[in-house]
Amino acid sequence: MKNFALPKMAISLPLAVLAAAILIFINEISFRESTAATANIEQAQQTRDSLNALMRHVLDAETGQRGYLLTGDERYLEPYNAATAEINPNLDVLRQLFAPYKDQMAEYASMSQHISSKMAEMDLSVRMRKEGNEDAWKFVLTTNVGQEHMEAIRKQAAALASSSSSRMVQGQEQIKKTLQLSRAGVAIMALAGLLAFYMYLLQTQALFRSGEREKESLQRERDQLDLQVRERTANLAELATHLQNVREDERGHLARELHDELGALLTAAKLDVARLKSRLAGSLPEATDRLAHLTNTLNSGIALKRRIVEDLRPSSLSHLGLVASLEILAREFEERSGLSITTDLENVELGGSAQLTVYRLVQESLTNIGKYAEASQAVVSLQNMGSYITVEVHDNGKGFDTASVGPTSHGLSGMRHRVEAAGGRLTVASTKGTGTQITAVLPKAPSSPS
Repeated sequence: MKNFALPKMAISLPLAVLAAAILIFINEISFRESTAATANIEQAQQTRDSLNALMRHVLDAETGQRGYLLTGDERYLEPYNAATAEINPNLDVLRQLFAPYKDQMAEYASMSQHISSKMAEMDLSVRMRKEGNEDAWKFVLTTNVGQEHMEAIRKQAAALASSSSSRMVQGQEQIKKTLQLSRAGVAIMALAGLLAFYMYLLQTQALFRSGEREKESLQRERDQLDLQVRERTANLAELATHLQNVREDERGHLARELHDELGALLTAAKLDVARLKSRLAGSLPEATDRLAHLTNTLNSGIALKRRIVEDLRPSSLSHLGLVASLEILAREFEERSGLSITTDLENVELGGSAQLTVYRLVQESLTNIGKYAEASQAVVSLQNMGSYITVEVHDNGKGFDTASVGPTSHGLSGMRHRVEAAGGRLTVASTKGTGTQITAVLPKAPSSPS
């Protein structure tokens, strides 16, 4: 028995030593992995804190900027300046934290670019507010550029925070695995318990993934619907623009036909009447009177033809320019309607289609004033505003409730579409009893390359 026990002990002792060595090795590995995982968790937490601080400073800067733009109170610039001063240090800290991760570094670089663009946009609007350029900073404020940068910043910050959270989750999972490994060396029951817990985590993760797949499916459907809406809206806008161009082409064709064909016929008829009148002069007084009446009738027809041609396609735009055309339009409408029209027109640089857009806008506005406004006075102004021009038509009529304007108001809809197709923006301000003001902001024609 002793001889049998000795070999057994000789085997069991090395096995015990080996088991102890394996347990020590497992504990050491568990300690190192836990330490590394803890360091990753701390770094991820620091990253999330820095991202939260960065977003807070960007939001503080935006809040201060909007407060200053809306009130003009320079006290709002104090939080704005304080927030902008903290953004670059935050970005430097994040750059160091994301440096080891190439994918996240690319996302960080994109976010940093959007932040720079956002800060440039805010700085531009603040400077224009300080310089008193009201229309310019208001126009910048109403564009969607700042909002797009802000949405991109939020999205990228959320993605970076999510990646940091993933590293935290990975660190936590690694710590759990090391604990499982340590507990496996202590007792099988502990291993069974950890296995059950692991299966629970797998089930939870499966449910989570199922929920995420459903969310993604719903999001794809929403995106598809949004895409269809945008495509149909774009198609309708393109169709409206095409119809508008066709209408202008038809007007131009009809104006040329009236000028060339009808004008020639009326002129020829007038010349024939003049010849008859000269031959019958003094012989038949009654015929002479009838010919004089016919001459007046032909003159009225020629004048009517000229006015119709000018309404269809104003030749003064190409011959005299926009300012002179608007002056002629205002004076002729003043004579026909009896309104008192004041003009304040500056010379502007616009392309041919943009000039026609401005002319049609003023023409339609004056027509609406004559039909509905019951006004006695109107003001037409055309002003230079840097890279943009503004067109305003204001009357002292009865006004209307802009909220009650329905889709059947084709005049306003047509003006709005025409201005937006030219890259501009149309606003209508009116209340009952105080008149109506129609304002359009249009970009100038780009400078031709030298």
